[in-house]
Formats: sequence, C-alpha cells, structure tokens
Amino acid sequence: MSKKILEIKDLKRDFIMGSETVHALRGISFNVNTGEFVTIMGSSGSGKTTLLNILGCLDKPTIGNYFLDGVDVKTLSRDELAMLRNHKIGFVFQSYNLLPRTTALENVELPLLYNKDVSAAERRERAVHALEAVKLADRFDHTPSQLSGGQQQRVAIARALVNEPVMILADEATGNLDSRTSYDIMALMQELNSAQGKTIVFVTHEPDIAAFSSRTIQLRDGQIQKDTQNENKRSAKEMLENLPAVEDY
Repeated sequence: MSKKILEIKDLKRDFIMGSETVHALRGISFNVNTGEFVTIMGSSGSGKTTLLNILGCLDKPTIGNYFLDGVDVKTLSRDELAMLRNHKIGFVFQSYNLLPRTTALENVELPLLYNKDVSAAERRERAVHALEAVKLADRFDHTPSQLSGGQQQRVAIARALVNEPVMILADEATGNLDSRTSYDIMALMQELNSAQGKTIVFVTHEPDIAAFSSRTIQLRDGQIQKDTQNENKRSAKEMLENLPAVEDY
C-alpha cells in the first residue's frame, strides 16, 4: 500500500481585503501518494497560487488540514515550518532563483548550509551527486550566466534534490523555456519520477505540460473541478526526439 505524502482535508483559505473577504480556496480535499507525478492546473484566480503556498509551507489554511509526510502543518510554528520546508520539500521555480555569481555546485549546496548534521565534505559530495543526476557533471564550475535556460533549470532541480526531500514542488518550471527545452526538462522530471521514484507536484497552466504527468487536478474558483488519471500520458523524451533538428546558421 502506497504511503500518503500529502493529505489535504477540506482546505479553505480566506483573505481579508478591506471590508471584503476573498475565499481563495473553498474546501479542497485530495491526497498524493509516494511516487506519484501530479500536475495542478488552473487559470488566474483559480486558487492555484494560494494552494501552492500552502503545499510549500509558506502559508497556512484558514480552516482544514494539511499533512505533509504525516506532519500536521497547521500546528507548526514559523521556525518549525522553515525546518519542514528545508527537509521535506525541494522547490523548483519558473525563474530558477540561482545566485548569479555562484557556481552551479555552490548553488546546489545552498540548502545543505542550513543542515548542521551535514559536514562540508558530505555537502559537496551530495551536490556533485545531484548535478550528476540531472546530467550536468561537466558544468560544476559554471555560473548561471555561463549556462543556458535549460541548464539553469537543471541546476535548480539538482538543488531541489540535494536535501533528499519527500516531494519536489515545481511552480511553472517550464514557463520561461522554449518548447524543446521544456520537453527536455519534463523528460528529466519523468525520469526522476519513474526511475528514482520521486514524488512530484507540478503546478502549471499549460495542458500540454500536464499531459506528461500521471494525474491532473484542475482548479476553478477555489475548488477542484476535476481530479483525473492521465490514461494517455505522453513521453517527453519521445516528443523531444520527434522535434525537427535545429539548424545552425
């Protein structure tokens, strides 16, 4: 029986805007099991960003429960939330969020600097391993400006992996990339999911990106409109191979 990594029960999030109350989430319930690859889709105003912030332990629900790897997030203090984020979640952002004058290896080491149980030698070893896992073994000493957009996102994914989190949480991780590079990143995500069993929650507004996952949760007006298994999951690797060759000019 698969272990539940995420348990969301009747989640509601309200915001006070002047004299009005905005109901961003209106009673959302779903679970994510170990090894699932789930996309969360929704247009602007659907509640997608609010849900993302709660899943990432950056915010708490007004009502309802969120359990991450068995931990009741609502009961935690700010420091405990930060600790949980650092140990349980690997974040991948649309804009990469890499330090510009820092090498790929040093960028990947960053989350481990807050872990007192990891020595400098182990930190370096784990960062090397993470970069090798995203096929950047020859780019350790390159700064972000020396890397393409796809390579920068691979560094960001390596940084998300280095703490061995229970979940990778990706926010529009292909949003700044062209089609070829997007497929390349999604092929890597599929490989991390299928070959290494990584649990991935991928937030996107693009249906073609969602088709690479095994399950899609569609939000609308703060509620789950659909929660469906993707019977015809596409292979990003095959899509990449079928693209026309890039000509050099």
